[in-house]
Amino acid sequence: MTVRALIAEDEPILAATLAHSLQRLWPELQIVATAPNGIDAVRMALDEKPDVLFLDIKMPGKTGLEAAEELADEWPAAAPFPFIVFVTAYDEYALAAIERDAADYVLKPVNDARLGKTVERLRQRLAARTPAAAPAMEQLLTQMRALMPAQAASAQPERLSIIRAGAGNQVRMIPIGDVVFFEALDKYVNVVTADGEALIRTSLKELLPQLDPQVFWQVHRGTIVNSTCVTSAIRDEAGKYTLTLRNRPEKLRVSPLYAHLFRQM
Repeated sequence: MTVRALIAEDEPILAATLAHSLQRLWPELQIVATAPNGIDAVRMALDEKPDVLFLDIKMPGKTGLEAAEELADEWPAAAPFPFIVFVTAYDEYALAAIERDAADYVLKPVNDARLGKTVERLRQRLAARTPAAAPAMEQLLTQMRALMPAQAASAQPERLSIIRAGAGNQVRMIPIGDVVFFEALDKYVNVVTADGEALIRTSLKELLPQLDPQVFWQVHRGTIVNSTCVTSAIRDEAGKYTLTLRNRPEKLRVSPLYAHLFRQM
């Protein structure tokens, strides 16, 4: 059986080394494309729909984890989701995977012994893949949730109590409890309250550690919501959730990575 794979790696020599090792260890594997960054990885994966995707965790444009999250959100329901292998140096990401035994991973520089075990595991999973088997996307989401704590800084910043946000020629002082949701907008974050919106020059990644995780939940790669402002989570036929909010008309999409937050108790 021909298996199609895509490699996402920003260092050309490492990408070529991984490709050659895979071709030696897995002769029937067809490498359909090599992406030099996370943005291209998402685009190429959606175009090619490979069976296996090797994602370098630290890439320009988007990290491997960010690319995997976007793919989980954008993948067409009719196509089988690929098995994903994270490629990384021996750093905090690999340590998290090792400690939890949660993710398929390959350490750089590529080692044939380790890669051979990954290849064998992928072969077994591909051979066992049936409509009744656990989807690859569900396995990926479990892996990513296990890896997410490794992204957090060891030193937690002080929690925000006030948001200082631009609104025209004014700076609004917004109590953190008044925020309904935060929305990423290019280089800014839109701070949405019941009675208005304002911009802050930061990123969701920088903002998230400063928020109370019991109250503010990331529900999408571009959205953090105040959970006390969510009135319902509506699940569609494809299994994706949409949130309705108190005092706001917007409907917020929930990425599959965060769908577990809204499953019935």
